[in-house]
Formats: sequence, C-alpha cells, structure tokens
Amino acid sequence: MRSTPGRAARTTGNSRILHGLARLGYAVNGLLHALIGIIAIEIALGVGGGQADQSGALSALAQTPGGVFILWTVFVGLTALGLWLILNSFLTAPAATTKRVGHYLSEIGKGVAYLAVAATTLTFARGGSTNSATTSTQASGAILSLPGGVLLVVVIGVIVVAIGGYFVVKGATKRFTRDLNLPSGSAGRATIAIGRFGYIAKGVVLGVVGVLFWVAAATLDPAKSSGLDGGLKTLRTLPLGTVILFLVGVGLIAYALYSFVRARYARL
Repeated sequence: MRSTPGRAARTTGNSRILHGLARLGYAVNGLLHALIGIIAIEIALGVGGGQADQSGALSALAQTPGGVFILWTVFVGLTALGLWLILNSFLTAPAATTKRVGHYLSEIGKGVAYLAVAATTLTFARGGSTNSATTSTQASGAILSLPGGVLLVVVIGVIVVAIGGYFVVKGATKRFTRDLNLPSGSAGRATIAIGRFGYIAKGVVLGVVGVLFWVAAATLDPAKSSGLDGGLKTLRTLPLGTVILFLVGVGLIAYALYSFVRARYARL
C-alpha cells in the first residue's frame, strides 16, 4: 500500500524512539527549572547573584564536571520535545474549526518555545554563551524603535501575562492532570500537590515578566523588560519580596519535580 503524508506523519508521531526522546525533553526541562529555582532561592537569601533564567541554568551546567555531555543531552531532549509537540498538534487537532485554531497556536507555540531554549543550549554546548536578559532587552529596544513599537511591546506583555494566567489557572484547577496518566495512591496525590504549586509559581513569574514589558513600554526603557531573570529579581523588591521570591523558587523546583514525573507518565 502506498504511503501518504498523513500516514507517514502518524507513523512518526507514534515512534517509540521519538516518544522516548520527548520524555527526555520533559526531564531535562525539569532539570533547568530546578536550577533556576535554586538560583532564585540563592538570590532571595542573598547568598548568590546568578542569572535566574535559562542562560543562568545552562551556564551552571557548563561549569559542572561532564557539563558538556549534559548540555548535549538537554539539547537533544528539548529539540525532540519541541518537534514532537509541533507534529502532534496536527495529529490531535479537534474536529471543530474554532477549537482547532487555538489548539494549533497552543501546541505549536509550546513546541517553538522548547526549540528556542534548545537553540540556546546548543550555543552553550558548543562552548559559547548568551545572556537571556540582554537578549530580551535588545529585542524590546528594537521593537520600541519601530513605528507602533510601543503598542507592540504592550501586546507582547498582554500575551505573556495571559500565558502566566493560564499556568495559574491550570495549576489551581488541576487541569495539568489531563497531560499524564496519573499514578495511583500517595504518588498521585504528591504529583497533584507539587504540580499545583509548581504551575502557580511559574504562572506568577510569567505574569511579572509580562508586567515588565508594560513598564518598558510606558517608560520607553527597554532595560525594564529583562525577561525571567528580571521578573524574579523584581519580586525581591516587593514588600516581603524575600519571602515571595523564596517561595517562588521553591515553586519552580516543585514544577521541576512535576516535570520529572511527567517524563515518566506523560500521555504521548
């Protein structure tokens, strides 16, 4: 029987190898979140001044024994996960046209985000380095210099805040349990607990990052939009900021633990 593009896509999407690499992607994503959470806690306690974002986490990995091997593993896992999400978005699209558009935007968007982090990982794996905060600031500056750039930065902020709100709602309503075959007993209850805490913590951070885009637009100062690192460090400036940042750091570690569980029990 002659193969068709649709059948080939389904065959690829059902590949055990691709599924295994996608699960690796969830695991290494958890590793990065754990490192970011640790850096955030160190900043909250005043014992470290690292960069609390993907670049900071990758830099920490690069400095560990066997770090290059770990970085290449992270790159492979995130690349596979990103490609799988994009491919799977077409294989699991709902029948209703209106829902299908939202489904494509959500899944492809997540896939592209993982591929972007994978690209940053590749830079570190090859011996280079990058600064996510500087990149975010430079991108904001370039956008602000365009006609209508202020409005565009505001829209970006709205999108990031909306994504943050999505994480908070997904955590609060336990909707994340739809993404995995939940283990039974105490393991399942623990997964729900860390998943709720982790999703809400990540949503709070993304919300702050989105607000910083609004601040950058209002002040015409691209330095205000310094990404995840800027968002976490901004939390420390709030009343009770040290406590808030500490709890968010713990929450990001909880999200990392959930990611490790998802690597094992994800519905693929």
